[in-house]
Amino acid sequence: MKEHSIKTRVVGVDISNEHTTYAIVDIRGNILAEETFDTSQFETVDQFVGELSERIVALVEANGGYETIRSIGVSAPSASSTTGYIENAANLSWKGSVPLAVMLRERVGLAVGLSNDAHVSALGEFTFGSAHGMKNFIVVSLGVGVGSCFFSDGQEHHGSIGYAGEFGHTCVQDGGRLCGCGHRGCLETYVGAKGIVKTALDMMAASDEPSLMRSLKKLSPRTIFECCEKGDAMAIEVYRQTGYMLGIGLANYASVVDPEAIILTGGIAHAGKWLVDPAYESFEAHVFGNMRGKVKLLVSELDDNERDVLGASVLAWSVPEYSLFK
Repeated sequence: MKEHSIKTRVVGVDISNEHTTYAIVDIRGNILAEETFDTSQFETVDQFVGELSERIVALVEANGGYETIRSIGVSAPSASSTTGYIENAANLSWKGSVPLAVMLRERVGLAVGLSNDAHVSALGEFTFGSAHGMKNFIVVSLGVGVGSCFFSDGQEHHGSIGYAGEFGHTCVQDGGRLCGCGHRGCLETYVGAKGIVKTALDMMAASDEPSLMRSLKKLSPRTIFECCEKGDAMAIEVYRQTGYMLGIGLANYASVVDPEAIILTGGIAHAGKWLVDPAYESFEAHVFGNMRGKVKLLVSELDDNERDVLGASVLAWSVPEYSLFK
C-alpha cells in the first residue's frame, strides 16, 4: 500500500506598494516564520519575482524544507483569482498585465493562488477576525488604494473575471479628482491616502485658519490623525469630510448587497472615531431606509500585516496541490 503524507504548511505572501511580507503558516493558522522587504526597490516585475522566489526558498529551507509546504497564496492589488494576473494596478510600478501566479510557480515549483488584496483581507477576517461566523458582510480596505470584498450566504463574490469589489473606483463626484485608474471622481481620490492629503492641502490653501498641519514636515493620514488627537479643528474637519464621502459610498454598497456588517481595514481605518463617526452618520443618512440602524460598522481588530498574510494562507489551502519536487 502506498503511503500518503499530508503537508501541514503553506506560504502566505502580501504584496503592497510599499512592502512585501511573506510567511510560513501552519494548518492551524500559526505564523511560524515571517520576513518583509521593500516592494518599491524593484523596477521590473521580473526582478521582484526573482527576489521574492529566492527569499521564499531560503525561508522554507530554514524552517522545515520543501517537503512540508503544500502551496503559496499571494495577495496583491488589482489581482484576479480567476486569471492569476495583476491587471493595470493603479498604485504599483508594474503596468499592464502581469502573470504573477505563473511566474512565481515556475520559479518556486509549488502551486500558487493569487487574489486581490481586499479579497484576501476578507478571507482573513472571515476565518480569523471580526467576520468569523458571519455569512453576509463587506470588508473595505482603506490605504493607498481603496478595495473591498463582500460575502453572500457565506461565499466570497469574485465576479465573472475576478474583479468584483473595486469599491475605490466607483464614482462619487462626476468630473471630480483625477484617479490613478484614469477616471475622475473615484471614491479613492477622496478617502484613499492621497485623497485625504489632497483634502487637507485644499483646506489650508482656501483659508488662513491656524492649524498644526501647516507645520508638519510630512503630511499624511497618520500625521493628520495625530493633529486630530491634539484637538486641531482643521484636521478634524479633514476627517469629517473624508468620513462623509466614505459614508455615501458605503451606503450605496450596502443598499445593493444588504450586509449584516461592514468591516473597515487598513491604515486609514486606524483614524478611529475621527473617521468612523462621521462615516456612520453619513451612512445612516444615505442608506436605504429599511436598513437604517441594522448594519454594523466595525473596525478590524486584527493587525493589518498579520490578517493579510493569514488571508493569503487561507487562499493557499484552496488551490490544487502541485509540486515539482514530488
